[in-house]
Amino acid sequence: MPIRQRPPFATTFAVLVALAAAAPVAPAATRPFSAKDLVTLSRLSEPRLRPDGGAVVFTLRETDLEGNRAVRSLWQLDLAHPGAEPQRLTAAGSNAWSAHWSADGRALYFLSNRSGSAQVWRITDGLGEAQPVTRLPVDVNAFRVAPSGRQLALSLDVFLDCTDLACTRDRLAARAASKASAMRFDELFVRHWDTWSDGRRSQLFVADLDGDGAARGEPRLVSRGVAGDVPSKPFGDDSEFSFSPDGATLYFDARRGGREEAWSTNFDVYAAATDGSTPPRNLTADNPAWDAYPLPSPDGKRLYYLAMRRPQHEADRFAIMELDLASGRRREVDPDWDRSAGPLKVSADGHTLYTTADDLGEHPLFAVDVASGRVRRLAAQGNVSAFEVGADGIVFARDAWTAPSDLYRLARGRETRLTQVNAARLRDVAFGEVETFQFAGWNGDAVHGYVVKPVGFEPGKRYPVAFLIHGGPQGSWLNDFHYRWNPQTYAGAGFAVVVVDFHGSTGYGQAFVDAISEHWGDRPLEDLQKGW
Repeated sequence: MPIRQRPPFATTFAVLVALAAAAPVAPAATRPFSAKDLVTLSRLSEPRLRPDGGAVVFTLRETDLEGNRAVRSLWQLDLAHPGAEPQRLTAAGSNAWSAHWSADGRALYFLSNRSGSAQVWRITDGLGEAQPVTRLPVDVNAFRVAPSGRQLALSLDVFLDCTDLACTRDRLAARAASKASAMRFDELFVRHWDTWSDGRRSQLFVADLDGDGAARGEPRLVSRGVAGDVPSKPFGDDSEFSFSPDGATLYFDARRGGREEAWSTNFDVYAAATDGSTPPRNLTADNPAWDAYPLPSPDGKRLYYLAMRRPQHEADRFAIMELDLASGRRREVDPDWDRSAGPLKVSADGHTLYTTADDLGEHPLFAVDVASGRVRRLAAQGNVSAFEVGADGIVFARDAWTAPSDLYRLARGRETRLTQVNAARLRDVAFGEVETFQFAGWNGDAVHGYVVKPVGFEPGKRYPVAFLIHGGPQGSWLNDFHYRWNPQTYAGAGFAVVVVDFHGSTGYGQAFVDAISEHWGDRPLEDLQKGW
């Protein structure tokens, strides 16, 4: 995508004239991308690399338009044989997601609601029917497999005053049977997106597994006394908790509940004994801002996590921190990198951390040298939504303005595409060409924006313009394939699309993000006016 300069003030006419610059007319038989295409495309996510690197399992969400529902299933791709096609692992029509391998790669654990509630299931050696691992009276939100393969960490929604899981089940059943429908709240949050708070909290439990891989007995509550949600709501996932290499400790992050929760960003990282013998220890109590995504080093001596510096600033920079678990000494790994890191993965030798971050309209993959803090950009364009690090390379999911998510592999400096899950659906679909631009916005700062040309663009022809403004307000118009605000649906409908990453947008340095604070209505507006 070429970069071109724009004058400080641009008009609708200028946008239309700029669109005349070089794009071949799409073949007449090619149909434009539509909103129906958007909702019916398969959505690939959650790549899980087998420990030996010989296969990757991923989740595929497929739309049943007639049934007005979506179904998730697990697929496996053989990496040892280039050109192999993905094979379905779980039955069509039944939901399965969030797979995790055992450390020896012989067992694949995953979540499924085929029994009527979300429970952990298991496939052994890639053969035969899946077998249930948990049969709990409540749903499993998320889980992790211990390195030994003899324990599971489970996130379960429970009432904090209940002493067992049956208590939560029975209380929910009593509420469902009651004729009263009123709800009473005396603190926030009362709702996350489309889900009302019902008094339960997502808590961490540990279940022991028997020789056949089934959970035995009542799981142990290990986050006792931490009245927050693990993982966090509404967007948290299993990257917010992890086992130590010896399996004796669970590290997790949580924000304490209570009357101040709704305006607090004070997450802390905790260490909890997996046997439940001691209450969790707060490892970051000295930082009143956000600490999250704990990841132990391969030798178990250090803990890596992300940390913000300023309380109540949800868009502060996430720095990569290292905590020496023996001495308590901590240091920032990447002090010279002016980007906000995402959840971390670590190389087997412990020398390199991997992460993603917004960067100039992209969301690529980065490698961070633990000793020096030096950062290298690995997978360049597009949005790397998930990745797995193996001994022989990295497998990642990536999407872009003109491409829904697929799997790629990066090994020995060479990038290879592994899947094309929507090839048949997109065979005759045309996308609008994307062009980037820069202009001088508020304070003369460089501001980035994008133009998406209408499908079938013809030079000299006038087109209506859709001027899209991102929310957040700290966010970005990334080079990604968004399933809520996708400019290609407008381009397919005959619009030219203009988007601007105004002051406050992420990926351009923390000062650019902070510029919106207490200036919600002036600096971003000036950027939008000049970018238009």
